[in-house]
Amino acid sequence: MFTVTVRDHVMVAHSFRGEVFGPAQRLHGATFVVDATFTREELDDDNIVVDIGRATEQLGDVLGGLNYRNLDDEPEFAGVNTSTEFLAKVIADRIAERVHAGALGEGGRGLQGLRVTLHESHVAWAGYERAL
Repeated sequence: MFTVTVRDHVMVAHSFRGEVFGPAQRLHGATFVVDATFTREELDDDNIVVDIGRATEQLGDVLGGLNYRNLDDEPEFAGVNTSTEFLAKVIADRIAERVHAGALGEGGRGLQGLRVTLHESHVAWAGYERAL
């Protein structure tokens, strides 16, 4: 399987409900380094997995919808623990919608998978992987 990964970052504020979260139950900020990895079994006609420029642009656009937001105030996340794992799925699904809409060009139509990883720090990260 061939892969291409693009990277960006996003800064959010949020809080969690539940004892398992300890002090993170209070409002706090988080800066995530975000990797989006695109996969396919065979390279396209240009011998690439995906146009890196388009992939980077789409990741940035998706993250722009979350950047500098207090997720607790966003109606779509009302009552939801916006954990790192949860946010990885949200981002992956939003990128997938763009892939299916043709935002990565013709070469993007042959993509088979997408993995999104959110790095909380140099020692902890979480992700979500899905088919395209």
